[in-house]
Amino acid sequence: MANFGHEKVEKHVGLMAILIVIVISFGGLVQIVPMMYQASVVEPAAGIEPYSALALAGRDVYISEGCYNCHSQMIRPFRWETERYGDYSVAGEFVYDRPFQWGSKRTGPDLARVGGRYSDLWHEIHLINPRDVVPESNMPGYPWLAERIVDGEQIAARMRVLRKLGHPYTEQQIDAANEAVSGQNELQALIFYLQGMGIKSTTSTNTGAPQ
Repeated sequence: MANFGHEKVEKHVGLMAILIVIVISFGGLVQIVPMMYQASVVEPAAGIEPYSALALAGRDVYISEGCYNCHSQMIRPFRWETERYGDYSVAGEFVYDRPFQWGSKRTGPDLARVGGRYSDLWHEIHLINPRDVVPESNMPGYPWLAERIVDGEQIAARMRVLRKLGHPYTEQQIDAANEAVSGQNELQALIFYLQGMGIKSTTSTNTGAPQ
């Protein structure tokens, strides 16, 4: 009887496909659902807070310009990774990243710990024309970012949406967003975002503009 059932499944491709999907779905749920309730995954790591208005604007630029196509933000727990980039990444660092920038694509170096490694001026030169500081670089330049002014109202609206998703922005922080990014261009915002990467105590609490 058991053999008959097995044979029936093997001879009906549609039935087999449905059963495969059910088994894979069940296995995936068993792996994923428990992690959704683990504190180390759903709670922010020490010092991690939502991005400030200017950092959030810079992150939007990072995503819109496709920086993630060449740079990951995920240091894996291997010696050759940690010796080059710093401490390996943990989920609690990225609770407020929507979408998160984990991955393994590295045409350029990983940027998870790039904050504070270079001066604002270095980043400015590098973003306008990378070969001025790294002659062998194949990264394109982004000079137009210096001409685009950050839209404060749009950032405030983004913060309101993120608050609905669980980011603990206060009404005061949202109301102050427009003023916080006033006069800042997208190049400055992107540099500010980069300078906060991996610096837990200043990723979001430093609200000033890059110097």
